[in-house]
Amino acid sequence: MNILMLRHSAGFEHSYLPNAEVTLKNLGKAHGWNVATTHHCGRITAESLEKLDILVFATTGNLDFDADQKRALLDFVHNGKAFVGIHNATDSCYDWPEFGEMLGGYFNGHPWRQEVNIIVEDTDHPATRMLGNSFQVDDEIYTFKNWDRSKTHVLMHLDNDSVDLAHGNREDHDYAMGWCHEYGQGRVMYTALGHPDDLWDQPWFQEHITGCIQWAGRLTN
Repeated sequence: MNILMLRHSAGFEHSYLPNAEVTLKNLGKAHGWNVATTHHCGRITAESLEKLDILVFATTGNLDFDADQKRALLDFVHNGKAFVGIHNATDSCYDWPEFGEMLGGYFNGHPWRQEVNIIVEDTDHPATRMLGNSFQVDDEIYTFKNWDRSKTHVLMHLDNDSVDLAHGNREDHDYAMGWCHEYGQGRVMYTALGHPDDLWDQPWFQEHITGCIQWAGRLTN
């Protein structure tokens, strides 16, 4: 299993990124995956993607991809490979609507930075089966636009009783915290969690990230 993580920040630079790189590489060693990380958008080409199974994004801002790179990335997933978005991946590529459609939505603010309760909708999924029916986490809680739960499989959502909804920005108050879906023949996984640096050292969160990768890469059901 060949995995490349792009952690390019054309917008806000998240402090967790070095921790995420180390964690992904350690998970790779533990599970027998080949994990590489890069800051350079130029690494995303049709030729380089041919050698990969999973592309992981932890990115911000409008990434400097040309038309060929954009087509190669979408084809990579559509033709059977996998894309995993972590936290701020939804805060990327606003100038590329097809990316948002592939991923499932775009970042629309983080009105809550506090401990919240997360309700797990799919307790049998590889990415969430270790989380129980609900769990508490102190994180930066994203909200999303151009997102529709009917177009994806929601894995977990914010427990609205754990926040002041007056600060929210969705009329339906439906705040998903993770989802997955098929894109053509490929798979797309997104987790909104991951902002705090030390979260990446937590065994349960590492299991969550492992499950995200395993499902996306068809390593488990």
